Amino acid sequence: MLKDLVLKCRSYRRFYEDYNVDCETLKELVDLARLSSSAGNKQPLRYILSCTEEKNAKIFDNVAWAAYLTDWPGPSEGERPSAYIVMLADKDVPSLHYNWDAGIASEAIMLGAVEIGLGGCIIASVKKPELAKVLNIPEKYEIVFVLAIGKPKEEIVLEKIPENRDIKYWRDDKHVHHVPKRSLEEIILDL
Repeated sequence: MLKDLVLKCRSYRRFYEDYNVDCETLKELVDLARLSSSAGNKQPLRYILSCTEEKNAKIFDNVAWAAYLTDWPGPSEGERPSAYIVMLADKDVPSLHYNWDAGIASEAIMLGAVEIGLGGCIIASVKKPELAKVLNIPEKYEIVFVLAIGKPKEEIVLEKIPENRDIKYWRDDKHVHHVPKRSLEEIILDL
C-alpha cells in the first residue's frame, strides 16, 4: 500500500555503508523519476550516478547533513551512504518549473528506494561550485539536489508537534531520530 511506503520513506542520514548499492539499481530508481510527471513535459532533469568509494567521497565532502542537529557533523565512516544520485537541471531546456519536477522526481526515487529495502536523504545543502568542479559538471547544468542512497541504519519515529510548536527533528540518547509532524486537522483548512 502506498501509505506504508510513505511512512517508511523518511530522511535517513545513517546507513550500512558496506551494503552495496550498484549503479544498475540507481538506474532503475532514476527510471522512476523519468516516468514521473514533468511540468509542461519539459523533462529538464539529468542525473549523475555514484556507486564507487572514490566518487562517493567527493560528493560526501561537498554536502551538509541535518541542519537541526548542530552538534552532528554527518554520518561517520561506516555509516555513510553507499551511493548517490546528483540531480541536475539542464539550462538548455527552457523550464520555469524545474524545481517542481525535482520534488516529484526525488519523491519517486525515494519511494522506489524504500520499496526495495533501501532509504535515502534528499540533500539541498550542497557546495554547488565545489561539487561541480570535482565531478567535472559542465556549466550548462545546475545542481539541484544530491540524493544519498543506502541501507538505512537508523530508526525514525514520527511525533506529534509539541505544545511549543517546535518542528525541529531531534535524536534521543539511543540515537533514535524523532520527527514532529503537524496533524491532519491542522493542515486542512475549513474556509
